[in-house]
Amino acid sequence: MDAAPSSPAGTKGIAIVTVSYGSDDVLEAFLASVPAASTHALRVVVADNKPGDPFGLIPRMTMAAGADYLPLPSNRGYGHAINAAVRSLPADIEWIVVSNPDVILAPESIDVLLKSAGQAASIAAIGPRILSANGEIYPSARKIPSLRSGVGHALLANLWPQNPWSRLYRRDDDIVPARRDAGWLSGACLMVRRSVFDELNGFDESYFMYFEDVDLGYRIGQLGLRNVYEPAATVVHTGAHSTQGNAVRMIQAHHESAMRFLSKKYSGPLLWPLRAALGTGLAVRARIAARQQKP
Repeated sequence: MDAAPSSPAGTKGIAIVTVSYGSDDVLEAFLASVPAASTHALRVVVADNKPGDPFGLIPRMTMAAGADYLPLPSNRGYGHAINAAVRSLPADIEWIVVSNPDVILAPESIDVLLKSAGQAASIAAIGPRILSANGEIYPSARKIPSLRSGVGHALLANLWPQNPWSRLYRRDDDIVPARRDAGWLSGACLMVRRSVFDELNGFDESYFMYFEDVDLGYRIGQLGLRNVYEPAATVVHTGAHSTQGNAVRMIQAHHESAMRFLSKKYSGPLLWPLRAALGTGLAVRARIAARQQKP
């Protein structure tokens, strides 16, 4: 049985960190949703991966909302920017909400996450139910992908979409609004215990984009701690605005990150044939998907 935490969740401070990359069209709505999301004082940091004029729209939006603006000298990826934002926070922050800027936090959503996380000291990360703009539930709490399901999915997804490996990988039957443990939680919006995030050195910055959240959830599990899905808290993810117009590059990045994660998880010479098959399958899928994106 889990031991009760020494103090209620959230008593030492909560911060929200997000990353802008030309997020002019979504950031203001995200920042406007923050005050109603919690009765606690929230520190907010906006890390900017595409800074320009220091008096431009993103800095002005950020400062108008009372948030901290953190321009970064170069775009080294989502995980690097989140890590930089977390490092800028004071030591008394106990919980960090990691969120995309194209998210709208529902009223009291952060307080619901805090209350749920306070039920056990073993909870290291907790994620809300994520809805699309049209109200559909996004599968934001999944099992850790395995090499077997990864290879089957990579090789067969385009030829046989309903194959058992793809269904296992996607967990299409797992979109259920019930509180439960998960292998990993979507980086679009999740709350992480600061001490655990620091212990793990944050996101693995070798992932430029995609799978840094899978990797974080996996490493949390390796510590014997829990990732918990809490659907009583809700956010709306309006869309991946920063990737629009770069679909082919983003497909390639997703497949490269999937290969990196599974190769990292299943290292060693004996598994080389399976890693090679996975790499071949992912490369073929990336080419097919890229051709489908072309007019």
